[in-house]
Amino acid sequence: MTPDVRLAVVVVAAGGGTRLGREEPKAFVELSGVTILEHALRGVFGAVEPAQVVVVAPAALVARARAIGEHVAGAASAHLTVVPGGETRQLSVAAGLAVLADGVEVVLVHDAARALTPSSLIDRVAGAVRDGVGVIPASPVVDTVKRVEGERVVEAVDRSDLVHVQTPQGFPRAELVAAYAAATSDHTDDAALYAAAGHPVVTVPGEPRAFKITTPWDLGRAEQLLEAGSRIRTGVGVDVHRYDESVPLWLGGVYFPDEPGLEGHSDGDAVIHAMCDALLSAAGLGDLGSRFGAAAPEFAGAASEVFLRETLALVAGTGLRVGNVVVQVIANRPRLAARRAELEAHLGELVGAPVSVAATTSDGLGFTGRGEGLAAIATALLVR
Repeated sequence: MTPDVRLAVVVVAAGGGTRLGREEPKAFVELSGVTILEHALRGVFGAVEPAQVVVVAPAALVARARAIGEHVAGAASAHLTVVPGGETRQLSVAAGLAVLADGVEVVLVHDAARALTPSSLIDRVAGAVRDGVGVIPASPVVDTVKRVEGERVVEAVDRSDLVHVQTPQGFPRAELVAAYAAATSDHTDDAALYAAAGHPVVTVPGEPRAFKITTPWDLGRAEQLLEAGSRIRTGVGVDVHRYDESVPLWLGGVYFPDEPGLEGHSDGDAVIHAMCDALLSAAGLGDLGSRFGAAAPEFAGAASEVFLRETLALVAGTGLRVGNVVVQVIANRPRLAARRAELEAHLGELVGAPVSVAATTSDGLGFTGRGEGLAAIATALLVR
């Protein structure tokens, strides 16, 4: 576990899910070919901020939960912790809180059953937690609400101040741990327990896809959404670098002798940088800067193929594979025509899919036209 990680996400996956009508616990039921837990963890590991991810699983399925988590996390597996849960959801969350790393300051509690929760919602909740204040995602109640006695309708209920609540729910660690330690009764969610301890809770906008899979109908709805929206994903990446005569030129992972290099924190390979951004964009995983950090000392002078390999591992962790990548280089130099086949073959081998490379100039316009630098634009297609 990275010692300076300040965020933890406790993923509750220990429930039986009897209403789903399956023999296996709900989180281990398959949804479009993979488990509900795997779908949920894809959203968690796709968040921008690094986090300790604690999966709370049934005691008999801890090893399986770890295998699923490591498959999704890939290179980030060191951030994964798996523990057995308790007899109730509240006891399961408490088991997750008990193994938080020392440096964690903010905790999100997330139900694995909300398997299609987008990474952006996790980022939104994590970014809104502040001293003493809990955060829950919520969406307005749009249906008319009635109060009843038995079968008889008594009155209409004003829905203007009602919301539907989702997960993840986020809290400052110290206050949440103390609230759990002091709890004397079960609560319907973590926000209720936190509020019962006297702490304020605020809302952020929820997401339609963060619905909870509880019944066979919910499972069918989730399958329809995945079928309709996840077969093909596209992304675009752009990178620009100034020429630097003091360094060698690496472009697309290929060395160009007798050419000025590109200024940059790593080797300045604008083609691979643009490809990484396009791949991350298509997978909904942020961008190169947020993932690897432009000022990180360990990447100083690094070959950009390192970034590409890590990017491909992140993409694979989402269940997507690369269909193809297209790169357009805009520059006066180097001339790429003679080495285009070499570039495409090398990049295709790295990516495991066809890569096309084209080059043009900007007819004397702008910084590329003046010969000050090089620009690369990449488009990536991912398929599930």
